[in-house]
Amino acid sequence: MKHLVVGTAGHIDHGKSTLVHALTGIDPDRLKEEKTRGITIELGFAHAAIGDSRVAFVDVPGHERFVRTMLAGVGGVDFVMLIVAADESVMPQTREHFDICRLLGVADGCVVITKVDAVDVDTRALVALEVAELIQGSFLQGRPVLEVSARTGEGLDELRSVLSAAAARVGRRPAGGAVRLPIDRVFTMRGFGTVATGTLVSGTVRLGDELALLPGPLRAKVRGIQVHGQPEAEVTAGRRAAVNLGGVELTDVSRGQTLAAPETLAVTRRADVVIDLLPSARPLRHGARVRVHHGTAEVLGRVSIAGPDAGHIAAGDTALARLRLEAPAVLTRGDRVILRAYSPPITIGAATVLDPAPTSAAIRTPAALARLTELRPADSTQALVAMVRERGLRGLSTSDAVARAGLGPSAVREVLTALERAGTISVAGDRLVSGAAMDQAGTGLMAIVKAFHALQPLSEGLPREEARARLFGSVDGAVFEAVMRRLVAARAMVDRERLALPTHRAALPGGEATVAAVETAYREGGLTPPDMAGIATRAGVEAPAAEAASAYLVRQKVLVRLDALLLHRDALDAVKRDIAALKAAAGGEVVKLDVAQIKDRYGLSRKFAIPLLEYLDRERVTRRIGDQRVVL
Repeated sequence: MKHLVVGTAGHIDHGKSTLVHALTGIDPDRLKEEKTRGITIELGFAHAAIGDSRVAFVDVPGHERFVRTMLAGVGGVDFVMLIVAADESVMPQTREHFDICRLLGVADGCVVITKVDAVDVDTRALVALEVAELIQGSFLQGRPVLEVSARTGEGLDELRSVLSAAAARVGRRPAGGAVRLPIDRVFTMRGFGTVATGTLVSGTVRLGDELALLPGPLRAKVRGIQVHGQPEAEVTAGRRAAVNLGGVELTDVSRGQTLAAPETLAVTRRADVVIDLLPSARPLRHGARVRVHHGTAEVLGRVSIAGPDAGHIAAGDTALARLRLEAPAVLTRGDRVILRAYSPPITIGAATVLDPAPTSAAIRTPAALARLTELRPADSTQALVAMVRERGLRGLSTSDAVARAGLGPSAVREVLTALERAGTISVAGDRLVSGAAMDQAGTGLMAIVKAFHALQPLSEGLPREEARARLFGSVDGAVFEAVMRRLVAARAMVDRERLALPTHRAALPGGEATVAAVETAYREGGLTPPDMAGIATRAGVEAPAAEAASAYLVRQKVLVRLDALLLHRDALDAVKRDIAALKAAAGGEVVKLDVAQIKDRYGLSRKFAIPLLEYLDRERVTRRIGDQRVVL
């Protein structure tokens, strides 16, 4: 079955609610005050089966004091009925509602001239002319203009046919996108608890889903779904739904909030936008305070025009700007918001979100203007690339590709795969980093390794952790690892505990003969090698050469440092084998050693015995318990 969400628009007392009642049999005016005063104050909702389609109606108030309520209802509609009473024709709120529909990008609709039974033929014709003048050049030009009487039924069948045809051609909303339901009504039902209603803009809501209640920290579980009064297991984008929420109280939820899949939408107080000002509006100056309407929410904010020169936006013009909001708003790239003057509160234009979470960098600069100019094209993939590039090695989290760039969760993997294959973006853990930044980091890393080789030719290379800290200190560790993988894959770097260029060969201090002589001196020294001067004497080399050769042997793990001592690895391995033999000979009995036993067994002084026992503890050959060691 096709589904269509229809919104009414028009001046007060032009018969919007009466028409909806005639089409559905449901009175959308549900409040006692509305019935007493005969005007719509709050949003009204009704539904009906028309042809083979299910049509949901959102009836909005026409009084200028309630335009903010109208804005809360018209944002999620597929089709608008612009209603003009034949006995009054086009009125101020007709024009403002029509402007709002145009600014929001509503693409389909019709004009309904109501109360035609109350006027003569000439008046009908005059109203039709005024309507034609109003809609000229708009999305309603060429659409049906119907003359209807809700009292007599004239024209209702024709209107139903128009609505049925609209339902047949309405495009499917992104069911695979991020779940997003702006809340337009909240109430409680005995036995159920908190219920929120709205039009699901994108995604699919299912029983049992956990949804974020934004702005705010709360999450709610979907305990029930109703569509047109009938329980459903799920609801897809483009349909109105009532969602029973578990885990939240009625006071926790209000109109203007949004139910969304966690971590898919940005909650922000700052957004970069492109503003379209109405030709009828006054010039909008830099720093002006405005009312920002988005979905079912309204927040106050100020306009900061991008670039160093612009002091205002002229009527009918378009400009790049930043909205600085006084309260958090739930936005993503591509969202369309309505701007109304702070006082008097009249509609002045609209803004399309380019970046819902820009940095706090100055906006009145040539660089900021150039940045927004790059973000302005409609392609979200290009925008994502630009956002990633400006973050350098810090990159963006993968969730930002949804929340900030406006990509649907189901499309992100495909987009990122294509960008990574092209080398435009590299995925490092949970970070997205531009390919150019990765290449630049790789070049920088090679440069500091090369400089290290020049300064310390005897070393095998730059310690890995030192390299990471010098170039990637404030960056996610996964980015450093990704850069290293790229360099190793390109055979531009050798990745061990120390980083080295493939062409580097550590120069042996004093040549191979000196290193061999020093190693022999340590091996012969066993567990009691002489000091460095004694090693130099035994090896027959100068003390500096003996010291350099010793450091080289430590890096090669031939020598092991035990506090101030250097011992040959062979001597230590022999001790490990000897202690293992002791344990084996004990036949399962606990073997204990103390300092005195070690001294006697290996002929050591306390100077050598204590570091040796501490080494055995570190190697998990023994474990210290009081003054003794237990052999493990």
